[in-house]
Amino acid sequence: MSKEETNLLKHVWQEDGTHRIPFWAYTSDEVHQRELERLFYRNHWCYVGLEAEIPKPGDFKRTVIGERSVIMVRDQDGGINVVENVCAHRGMKFCREKHGNRKEFVCPYHQWNYDLKGNLQGVPFRRGVKQDGQVKGGMPKDFKPADHGLTQLKVARRGGVVFASFDHDIESFEDYVGPEMLHYFDRLFNGRQLKVLGYNKQRIPGNWKLMMENIKDPYHPGLLHTWFVTFGLWRADNRSELKMDKHYRHAAMISTRGQGGKNEETTSVSSFKESMQLNDARFLDVEVEPWWQGPTAVMMTLFPSVIIQQQVNSVSTRHIQPNGHGSFDFVWTHFGFEDDSTEMTQRRLRQANLFGPAGFVSADDGEVIEFSQEGFEQKPFHRTLAELGGHEIGDTDHMVSETLIRGMYDYWRKVMEV
Repeated sequence: MSKEETNLLKHVWQEDGTHRIPFWAYTSDEVHQRELERLFYRNHWCYVGLEAEIPKPGDFKRTVIGERSVIMVRDQDGGINVVENVCAHRGMKFCREKHGNRKEFVCPYHQWNYDLKGNLQGVPFRRGVKQDGQVKGGMPKDFKPADHGLTQLKVARRGGVVFASFDHDIESFEDYVGPEMLHYFDRLFNGRQLKVLGYNKQRIPGNWKLMMENIKDPYHPGLLHTWFVTFGLWRADNRSELKMDKHYRHAAMISTRGQGGKNEETTSVSSFKESMQLNDARFLDVEVEPWWQGPTAVMMTLFPSVIIQQQVNSVSTRHIQPNGHGSFDFVWTHFGFEDDSTEMTQRRLRQANLFGPAGFVSADDGEVIEFSQEGFEQKPFHRTLAELGGHEIGDTDHMVSETLIRGMYDYWRKVMEV
């Protein structure tokens, strides 16, 4: 039995099912390391970025999968490659810039250089140096550059979005997402050229799964978020659905905006502020777009690494980047479409103020995740409840349920073998 397996024996899921989740799932370093290996580095497609972020040959973006630094780069043929940001020579994380343009990648330590596909193409003094009429030093005669390139990941592209995996035997991206969720993915990424509008980034002192849970939790938006409940963007009386893939790992919360204002559903909701008024009414200047096909909001979680957001006219990806068991970076990429009018672009930018680290809505989420983690660390032997809507797992035609959270942990338990 390995040391990892011995450590995991300390963690026993006390309940049948997944309606009660032990705090150690959020506080254990051993569990976190196993998550990285099984959920981020093996058998899973992870988000790396948008094709629009690297439009020209040589453009690159440095990002992460799990806790490993990777580079998404467009090569001279127009292809998109993802390579690990670790030099094959002495293991240096050689790329320090977040974005840029390169004809090749050169490690500053010993100047090993790689082409944009990650192939090693140059080693200084590979054949030694001449001194006193003799060749001295250099790499062994059996050294083969082809054996010492950067780690190259498998890449999937769909609708202008790029995913990658360290596992080259992984199923296709389409099979991984499944037909149920692919419908909602293609609804947003429908072939129109994407245009990046900007970024937000924050570090949240909480376990990375809490953000996945947050976007699988329709219970809280109409209670926690004053903005949503007061102005009707997301609350319990909106027409809504919860849907999952067959493994329960991916999910979509789908809602159609109501009228807002006071009714019997808001009488006991303390976050509802009937007197709240906007200084700038343009924040609620919503234009119905043809591709919506009904819903005004679809919040989609592609496990384990990304949230795809459509909240009225604001669209973005939200990339989850773990930092140990109790912290993660959260990177928002706000985008629109190349054929958007100037007015629509401004509308998307205004509505983006609802989200991000200081967003009128999302600032609440970062804070409650931090406070939840503090509670878990204080009492690691305890457990959470996810019993709204019962103990069952399945799609619903309402949002008063925690079924998506139960579904995620059903999948998590199987993969993690705990």
